[in-house]
Amino acid sequence: MPTIELDAQNDGLNEIFAADAELETIAAGFRFLEGPAWHPVEKHLRFSDIMGNATLQWSEQAGLSVYRANSHLANGNTYDHQGRLLSCHHGGSRVTRMEDDETMTVIASHYQGKELNSPNDIVVKSDGSIYFTDPPFGRNDTHGIPRPLQLDFNGVYRYVPADGSLTLLTAALNRPNGLCFSLDESLLYIDDSPEYKIFVFDVEADGAISGGRLFAETRGDGPGVPDGMRIDSAGNLYCCAQGGVHVFKPDGSFLGRLRTPMQVTNCAFGDDDLRSLYLTGATTLYRVRGEIPGLPLF
Repeated sequence: MPTIELDAQNDGLNEIFAADAELETIAAGFRFLEGPAWHPVEKHLRFSDIMGNATLQWSEQAGLSVYRANSHLANGNTYDHQGRLLSCHHGGSRVTRMEDDETMTVIASHYQGKELNSPNDIVVKSDGSIYFTDPPFGRNDTHGIPRPLQLDFNGVYRYVPADGSLTLLTAALNRPNGLCFSLDESLLYIDDSPEYKIFVFDVEADGAISGGRLFAETRGDGPGVPDGMRIDSAGNLYCCAQGGVHVFKPDGSFLGRLRTPMQVTNCAFGDDDLRSLYLTGATTLYRVRGEIPGLPLF
């Protein structure tokens, strides 16, 4: 396995990735990967091959399998606090929940009577509310099905399972994509892909967001745009962007970049100690060991 290549801006990145860490290829030959989500109880990774139209599952013990064929071009995935898979679908412009009996429930598909654009990435707050982004990427032939938009904005939404309410949180971003909470959930990070920027918002007591401001910009050579994001247990932010994974301290300081052989779209912490960072490359699933564990999804 090749040793990782780091573009370190200071010693902080070497405290996250050891210089002799290796970038392991887990599986390859896909069409366009996204949405990795680690199940902390069953010890497997689920992820999307968007244009392969499948949700896949991999574990150390069982290897690779198809979890859900005809995924309706699923993109981002996560779990709710009951361990049920939540998915964003480019093909159906909706967000779904996989129930314990393997039936699928649509939890969001329209806003004010109009179809959502193409839900993209998704996170769950500790109170069970679900936040997701809704850019138009799934309505073109590159990552979806060409069809006209019904909404004239690209929103970020909050869905509350208890009452089924769907609230538009902001329509201020150009193309909102990846998102994640800070450790204490007082902040919500959202990246804006074509702007190469990561914004941060304050999370209010009622779940609304306010005070949007620039957190960081991603710079560097290589393919990719600000896409999937995660934080580790120390609050460092990992953003898949140009040429690899860009890592920022909680104050927005840039620690550097883990370079990757191809565009990476998203990442997830996994394995028993949550110190493995799984990366969905465009066509390849990678894994690299880190020094700081991530956070379990439930």
